[in-house]
Amino acid sequence: MLGPAPVSYAQPEVVVLRFRRHGRQLVPPVLALVVIAAAAGFWVGALPAAWMNLAAGAGALLLALLLGVLPVFSWLAHRTTVTTRRVILRQGLFSRHRSEVSFGRVREVRSRRGLSQRVWGSGDIDLLHGAESLRLTDVPGSERVADALQDLMARNYEHATRVEQRLANLPAPQLPGPTAAQPEQAGPVSFW
Repeated sequence: MLGPAPVSYAQPEVVVLRFRRHGRQLVPPVLALVVIAAAAGFWVGALPAAWMNLAAGAGALLLALLLGVLPVFSWLAHRTTVTTRRVILRQGLFSRHRSEVSFGRVREVRSRRGLSQRVWGSGDIDLLHGAESLRLTDVPGSERVADALQDLMARNYEHATRVEQRLANLPAPQLPGPTAAQPEQAGPVSFW
């Protein structure tokens, strides 16, 4: 449930959703860590020379870091936040990259699901704004998230049109000048 639309933009922005890419991406790194740990447990200490055991341990540690730990940290470093006004995409392990788009700029929400994504209940969502788009990849529960994004986009559009109508209905500002009761005076005007 998204709740009521904000009455005005003077109200604080509320976080609606926070999510990461689908958790199935953690399966290969975890399996790699299990296999590396099993192989290291078998080979380290069983080799004839001490330097061989040390090299096997260092190789297992390097493989575990590259194939297991870094992919998990990379998954943790990608985060998407949806608020009542915008979508914020944060990503990057060593260098941070932040993209955000306001719902006022979003014109269309598209979703796409491949075969494996349909099996796991995830999908990709594109937010089209102008000639550009922001892609949310491998979103868990993508159908519900796309519906929520569509609803938020519609609510922000309603709010924007309501504000424009209020501004159009305001009376025109009165400029100071001569009125019918005060005839315009001829002659030089003194500023001192």
